[in-house]
Amino acid sequence: MLPLSATRTRGRHPVTMPSDASNPIFVHAFPLWKHRFVRRCFPGRRVVFLRDGAPLPREGTLVLWGMAPLPAGLEPRVEVLRMEDGFLRSVGLGAELARPLSWVVDAHGMYYDATRPSGLELLLADTRFTPELLARARALRERVVREGLSKYNVGSQGWRRPPGARHVVLVAGQVESDASLAHGAPGLRSNLELLRTVRRERPDSHLVYKPHPDVLAGLRLRGAGEAQALQACDEVVGDVPMPAMLAQVDEVQVLTSLAGFEALLRGLPVVCHGQPFYSGWGLTDDRAPLPRRQRRLGLDELVAAALLMYPTYLGPRGPVTPEQALDELAAWKARSAGPRPWWWEGWRFLLRRFIGVR
Repeated sequence: MLPLSATRTRGRHPVTMPSDASNPIFVHAFPLWKHRFVRRCFPGRRVVFLRDGAPLPREGTLVLWGMAPLPAGLEPRVEVLRMEDGFLRSVGLGAELARPLSWVVDAHGMYYDATRPSGLELLLADTRFTPELLARARALRERVVREGLSKYNVGSQGWRRPPGARHVVLVAGQVESDASLAHGAPGLRSNLELLRTVRRERPDSHLVYKPHPDVLAGLRLRGAGEAQALQACDEVVGDVPMPAMLAQVDEVQVLTSLAGFEALLRGLPVVCHGQPFYSGWGLTDDRAPLPRRQRRLGLDELVAAALLMYPTYLGPRGPVTPEQALDELAAWKARSAGPRPWWWEGWRFLLRRFIGVR
């Protein structure tokens, strides 16, 4: 994340980090494996981890994961921050406990909660993007595309566009229990209904459905009726890297999936049936418009806010620049090329058994 002094805004200030460095940071009900990464987000600060049900602080800063509800009895004067995965996260799934290279920390809300403005939305609505910042965003975007990077960088199979197909549409599936649908999709929330809608709108197109990687890994539940996907599309693809798919399709349709953002980075038309953070700025075809988003943005303005200004990128000792994180992500991806190790499915079995499939 850029220093807050680097964000020039029209009035509202998108504070995304604790405002008082003298107070400790209390982190509520986080799993043990995340603790060392949380400490990296707040270098030089005292971080106190609280178990669920532990006494709450009367002042200071409390960090919650995602859309976790406020703990009962929390004092109004406690500053609340929410933390989530960033948009260039890892090589491997968060559900597989892959270490994160980026998280976001937001004092306003969550970027996928369209019911109220998040820190990211305030950045997109108010920032005066300088030529220098836009040049940096363009260079970062071009590198992401050139090196075939995505949020999780998973997938080992190939896929080829059907010969003779005139118009190919990729429909990106999601985990239907995710908060991004509960808080960012006021209409459609079903993968199967999304597919049926796209089929009605694109009757002559070749429709390709890609389930969410957590579902493909068996770590999250399939959506209602998702086993019937082939009745509403021409093809279902599995363990194929998202960048490889995006390089061969003509259009992407989503509910709120980050695949839509990754498609925008590659210059593809994107139809949003929900209200993801990247919709409403004039870059997408929005079927569920959000009236408060009125500003028209260029692609590199979106990239500057979402990839340069909003996330915190994590190195071994603390925050690093987005460019340094991209270096690490590309090197990590290169090291991970090839077949998975022999123990991988055993690891997934343990995750299913002890964490559960939701």
